[in-house]
Amino acid sequence: MSTPPENTTRRRLLMAVPLAGAAVVGVGFWKMLSGMQHGSFNPHNINAPVLNRPVPDFSVPDQAPGQGFTAQDLRALTQPVLVNFFASWCIPCLAEMPTLMGLKDDLPMWGIAYKDRPENAAGFLKHSGNPFTRLGNDHDGRVGIDWGISGVPETFLIGPGGIIRWHSAAPLDVDTIRSTLAPLLESLKKS
Repeated sequence: MSTPPENTTRRRLLMAVPLAGAAVVGVGFWKMLSGMQHGSFNPHNINAPVLNRPVPDFSVPDQAPGQGFTAQDLRALTQPVLVNFFASWCIPCLAEMPTLMGLKDDLPMWGIAYKDRPENAAGFLKHSGNPFTRLGNDHDGRVGIDWGISGVPETFLIGPGGIIRWHSAAPLDVDTIRSTLAPLLESLKKS
């Protein structure tokens, strides 16, 4: 007994769908690798926020030993501030902390503990130092989604009026501060 032609066509179609999906993923992966080789793909730009726009509406509760904050607090600023998303479970965050501690006297920093238990974030800051003048906790990660972060650490320079002026999806280091952040801060002071 033979299979009707319509069942054979349906089976072939069902077998072709996974192969087509794998081909699409393969082409996308190849394009990404090709872009990285030529310097045109930057994995840190994934979900990058729109620069020169106001911070999203949000509110983070207090994270010991600091006081939480809201979008309205950032919009009321008259001077630049860095907003840094970090977590106690994040190894690059630990590596970034000495740089932040060295910068804290030159630029106010507000921190957001991302998807972290409050007691773990407090212990992390006690151990590594606390550069933050304001500190909130984004326990469920909703604020991070609103900001468009792709992981931690991520840092945003917020200008007067709560405008996002700069974003980094990598741990801050002295070279980045010297070559990118410091000139931007100077230009914000002049305007």
